[in-house]
Amino acid sequence: MKKRIVIGLLGSTLDGGLQEKRWQRWRPSVAICQQPDFHVDRFELFVQQGSQQLATLIVADIAQVSPATELRQHPLALANAWDFGEVYAALDDFAQAYPWKPATEDYFLHITTGTHVVQICLFLLCETRAMPGVLLQSSPGPQRDARAKRTSIGKIDILDLELAKFDRLATRFRERTQTATSLLKQGIPTRNTRFNAMIDELEVVASKSKDPLLLIGETGTGKTALCRRIHELKQARQHLAGELVAVNCATLRGDLAMSMLFGHAKGAFTGAAEPRTGLLRKADKGLVFLDEIGELGRDEQAMLLTAIEEKKFYPLGADKLVSSEFQLVAGTNRDLTADVRAGRFREDLLARLALWTFRIPALRERPEDVVPNLDFELERLSAELGIRVSFAKPARDAFVRFAETAPWPANFRDFNAALRRMATLSDGGRIDGPSVTSELARLGATTGDDGLEGVLGGRAIDRFDRVQLADVVEVCRTAPSLSAAGRALFASSLATRTTKNDADRLRKYLARFGLDFETLHA
Repeated sequence: MKKRIVIGLLGSTLDGGLQEKRWQRWRPSVAICQQPDFHVDRFELFVQQGSQQLATLIVADIAQVSPATELRQHPLALANAWDFGEVYAALDDFAQAYPWKPATEDYFLHITTGTHVVQICLFLLCETRAMPGVLLQSSPGPQRDARAKRTSIGKIDILDLELAKFDRLATRFRERTQTATSLLKQGIPTRNTRFNAMIDELEVVASKSKDPLLLIGETGTGKTALCRRIHELKQARQHLAGELVAVNCATLRGDLAMSMLFGHAKGAFTGAAEPRTGLLRKADKGLVFLDEIGELGRDEQAMLLTAIEEKKFYPLGADKLVSSEFQLVAGTNRDLTADVRAGRFREDLLARLALWTFRIPALRERPEDVVPNLDFELERLSAELGIRVSFAKPARDAFVRFAETAPWPANFRDFNAALRRMATLSDGGRIDGPSVTSELARLGATTGDDGLEGVLGGRAIDRFDRVQLADVVEVCRTAPSLSAAGRALFASSLATRTTKNDADRLRKYLARFGLDFETLHA
């Protein structure tokens, strides 16, 4: 059994009382040693100047209620117990000199007594493992009858900073984390393991770090929307006071890029009749989102690196530095490492951005998230259009089957556009089978390759199979039933075959490519 060591400060008020009536009061330093299920082997007691008389009495009282407890006094010379720097230095000096033996001793830091500054310092020293223990909090219980000689010994709670042993804190922490990740996911109950793991890590980093973040993802994966939610999360946590400023770097060229990002002085270039603040200064104490950052020129990249590291920069044409405390989130759909090799992107800037890199999976990589996103978008469209937008069940099933295997080259932009078209064209917001059939035909037509990409979901097949499958798909889309499609496709060989089940033959053929007639005909 490890020894149990309590480390705490003598409380001049809470531990006070010199007369016999002191036993009718709850005194935390004494009460800890009275707990029936918490034996204290040693008490390391900090004693401030002027409290020696009280300390002598507390030592004697602890010896009376817990004779087996060894008590050691440590003078704590503080000129000002409310001076954070002084208190932390004194406690840290103790921590550095103390002979910690975690293999044979468990340490409990008592945070009930002392000033709030002392309590905070103990918390910090515990969290950083300078004092390798857990926090111990004591509190009084209900007062007993006035005729009783002793009052309640109260209770104690152990606050493990890893939250594993303190259920109430652990529950609050989980709830807070779940709320934060739900915000980052826009409240959508996503199911994709890879995406959810990315969001979980992003929540931790966004909550703790002010370093740049790099979001990598194809067009339409939601980089801009995710950045807006990062800003909301950081504002809710009181980490940012400023606004979100977003710009697509692909729209910036030449002097416009410099002026838009860093501002300019009056007369800096032709047409600069008035000075301009620039987006980085506008985002002071806030968040800057530079989408498609790979489109910036190398001069802008160099100035941006300086602004990130020093929080200072020169506006275009100015001779005085300006400052801005902003956090940067960068987005790209390009391979910036390849751009570095090609000389299009600065290696030092990429090294600064890539500290926290998050890749957002494409929609086609998240088939299990089609249904949650479908439900979310239907709710959003219903609120926007002022009508209840919904699917007839067969139509919904057909669209989901298609959506889970479709390539979606523009990701959620394509997906949401398809839903918006169907909702707008439907009668009373009810999307039926013909509406889905028409939309799937439209989506197939926009993918090229004889409209096969929409049903193959990006899967590669041989050119020989592609030509044959394209004709089969076209017949299935126009035939009234599976049997009718089979008869049309196998009519020439009907007279010479012994097996006449064309529907079963067609079903097996489509299954080779992961397809079925109902999906194609929806």
